[in-house]
Amino acid sequence: MGRLRISTLIGSALFVLPTAGALAADIPSIPPPPVLIGGSWYLRGDIGLTNQSVGSLFNVLYDTADSVVNVDKGFDSSPFVGIGIGYRYNDHLRFDVTGEYRGAASFHGLDIYTNDSVPATDDYTATKKELTFLANAYWDIGTWKGITPFLGAGIGASYNTISDFRDVNVPNLGVAYAASASSWNLAWALYAGVGYQVTPNLTIEAAYRYIDLGNAHSGDICAYDDPSCGTYNPMEFRHITSQDFKLGFRWALGGPSQQSYYPPVVKY
Repeated sequence: MGRLRISTLIGSALFVLPTAGALAADIPSIPPPPVLIGGSWYLRGDIGLTNQSVGSLFNVLYDTADSVVNVDKGFDSSPFVGIGIGYRYNDHLRFDVTGEYRGAASFHGLDIYTNDSVPATDDYTATKKELTFLANAYWDIGTWKGITPFLGAGIGASYNTISDFRDVNVPNLGVAYAASASSWNLAWALYAGVGYQVTPNLTIEAAYRYIDLGNAHSGDICAYDDPSCGTYNPMEFRHITSQDFKLGFRWALGGPSQQSYYPPVVKY
């Protein structure tokens, strides 16, 4: 009787073990959870229009005149485009670095001067453009129905170029010109705008920006009848600023990774 019970138990065990293994094989495996890629990083692009001004003009020949009065100095509006990459630190604070090409803006200016009590004029034209690089920080104030107002500030450098400079002196029948010249300058900016989240990844942004681009200068100014150019006297454009209006987008790089897997084979 004892041997019969032992044999029965052994047989039952041998029958159950393969069955348990088969049942384990029939349970579908659970795929691993999706892995977030990119996190809070984003790409950005911007287009806009400038509204530029210059604080003052200066030329070393001003000191040789009895008096010089500047009556006009202004830039026409010009377009700009920019790209950048940024990082959202939390719901309120984000950072980005941007590179921007600011298109050619036409300059027009007029000086009235006197020498030996004889008045004359200098009528200026030129073209200015920049490459500007900024590191920016923004404070997103809050979000209401997908709209997020923000404030920001940036600092960096601007490579300013003056080209096509001409000086026409109508009373004295004189014309002078200057070659193109470029220089690096400290740049800084202040921002105010709003963003609207169109999709989980795409945010459209409209903003106002005040930007200080530093100074710029032309090449040496030479009279048309004096190829030696005489005194080195480039025209200096001091304290160039702009009030920009821009439209941009931010594309979030984060999101679930797309994982491909085959469903387990169920045995029957």
